[in-house]
Amino acid sequence: MTEVVFFPGNESVPPTQTVAIIGAGPRGTGVLERLGANLEPLAPGRRLEVHLIDPFPPGPGRVWRHAQSPLLRMNSMAEDVTMFTDDSVTCEGPIRPGPSLSEWATLAQTGRIDGSALCPHVLDEVHSLTGTTFPTRRLQSAYLTWFFEQTVAGLGDNVTVHVHKDTVVRVTGGEDEPQLVWLATTSEPVVADVVVFALGHLDSAADDEQSALARYAEKHGLFYLPPEYSADSDLDGIQPGQDVLMRGFGLAFIDLMVLLTEGRGGKYRPEADGTLTYLPSGEEPRLFVGSRRGVPYHSKTNYRLLAGRPPLPRFFGPDAVAHLVSQHAPVDFRSHVWPLMAKDIAWGHYHELFNGHPDRVLVTWAEFAERFAGLTWDTDGMRALVAETVPDADDRLDLSALDHPLQGLRFETFGELQDHLCALIREDVDRRSTDQHSADLGAFAGLLSAFVNLAPLAAARRLTTISYVRDVGGWWLGFFSFLASGPPGHRLEELLALSRAGIVHFVGAGMRVDTVDGQFAAHGSSSPHTVRATALIEARIPKPTLERTTNDLLRSLYESGDGAPEVLLEPRHGTGQLLVSPTDLRLVNSAGRAHPRRFALGAPTSVVAVAAFSRPKVNSPAFRQNDLVARAVLRTPWPARSTCAAAAEDVSPGHTARGGPGRPR
Repeated sequence: MTEVVFFPGNESVPPTQTVAIIGAGPRGTGVLERLGANLEPLAPGRRLEVHLIDPFPPGPGRVWRHAQSPLLRMNSMAEDVTMFTDDSVTCEGPIRPGPSLSEWATLAQTGRIDGSALCPHVLDEVHSLTGTTFPTRRLQSAYLTWFFEQTVAGLGDNVTVHVHKDTVVRVTGGEDEPQLVWLATTSEPVVADVVVFALGHLDSAADDEQSALARYAEKHGLFYLPPEYSADSDLDGIQPGQDVLMRGFGLAFIDLMVLLTEGRGGKYRPEADGTLTYLPSGEEPRLFVGSRRGVPYHSKTNYRLLAGRPPLPRFFGPDAVAHLVSQHAPVDFRSHVWPLMAKDIAWGHYHELFNGHPDRVLVTWAEFAERFAGLTWDTDGMRALVAETVPDADDRLDLSALDHPLQGLRFETFGELQDHLCALIREDVDRRSTDQHSADLGAFAGLLSAFVNLAPLAAARRLTTISYVRDVGGWWLGFFSFLASGPPGHRLEELLALSRAGIVHFVGAGMRVDTVDGQFAAHGSSSPHTVRATALIEARIPKPTLERTTNDLLRSLYESGDGAPEVLLEPRHGTGQLLVSPTDLRLVNSAGRAHPRRFALGAPTSVVAVAAFSRPKVNSPAFRQNDLVARAVLRTPWPARSTCAAAAEDVSPGHTARGGPGRPR
């Protein structure tokens, strides 16, 4: 029987609350920071004991850990990355500002932050960093490690943090009981009052199609890689000169492209005209890439707005969202939401065009803005206004053309398709490397605003099932990622160099993969050409799916009924995400009841904020959720003395738990 040691029950001993945070990446450490920020305002004098549990380093976690290829980079500029709340964040807790990634690097450059513990390569990068640099993931790892260390150092004497380099396999404990957090490497659980699940992106078992492709590959001696986190992919089975199909043209493809070319010893040589020439090592395969759109994600800009930040949100802000949430009938995304979001995207675009490039328009911003505000999106009146005031069609925003750049195009030969794709990529890189096209960045600002303000509407579940699944989870997130989450421009320069070197070839739009005569065969709608190959890579990360998760903890929640997959009704549809209550992110069980001592947030859950860190000054949904959960944790009542004793009976022999008055830890 476990020995339970209690502190004396007198008023001179501050009470202690124990919290287990499962997942020590940016999301888990963000919650830790918010616990520290809210502790004194909500519970003055209380002692807090936090167990932070993750097999990967605290701060960076799995995705941003130092132990990955130094070739892999972020797709955000250093000045657009922060882990700190600022005055744009609308939350109840205190705002605790701090340096962005670029500001942190400047502090390290000037010696105000000690960078002596950084590895030489990262330290060299720190000293060469500017605000518009796209940093390596190793540099982001250093920033996130520093954020964690600063967070812990600033918690004060009333907070103790225990870091467990371990994996949680299950959590047990009733609604009025302490929670027992069982680890993979020890028989003694962590005993906590409250548990926060901050698991981040997770792997999934193969679906039916992927399983069939894997069996086919095994039978015929082929290589097949299902969707997975690309930095962890084992690519040793890909042979030099092998023809490889790659299905997916987003960031996962870019990572894999880097690892299979420069990662195998290839080099880039700058030319006098500003282009790159790829010098092969001889170890590269030949890559044939395609997707539904058939083009890579748009590259990130490397310049700033000429007219400053546009006044956003304008049409799709908190008031518009509150109005939509209050409607009795379900909300249709295409009819009621998208027109407002699109107007904000266009508002950002034209604000920058009219104010940053007044020589390219025929009226003032004030005149245009007044007329624009009174028009409905995508109507003859709005199109007429733009045609009258913006003479160059290249300056006009066409969201449909941006979404489907290859729609209606079919090339007679494979070579013509390659030439057209190279021209499209060249145009994209050029538009995002000169501020002559800074209206694109204004549209990007509108896109981010729309994304942030859609989050509370989606969380309130006021959208129809079809809207939520097809329009938001399908089209909108794909469109947002295509425009806003692309690679740095130099990656597309490298892609063009690889195309010229014959290493990368483009399959086009509508890519489909079949199995033919012991090989994989790919074809698309852009040309009649079929590509046969002996390897197929699914160049994308797996979608969260509770039913097929490979994570032992989520699997135990699903099988026990302590965690339930989200199911939308009318028509019935399972999203595969872990169901949480939209108001406070408590974990919901299969009976539909929210557990008062368990919270979950992040990628696998039904209330998703895509990024765990944020751009400064955008009122990040992730920061708001972190604050919401931290305050709910601190308000959670403690278990009664009797239930603590009962829980202690269940702990493995030999475990000694110490805690506050009447409570084991």
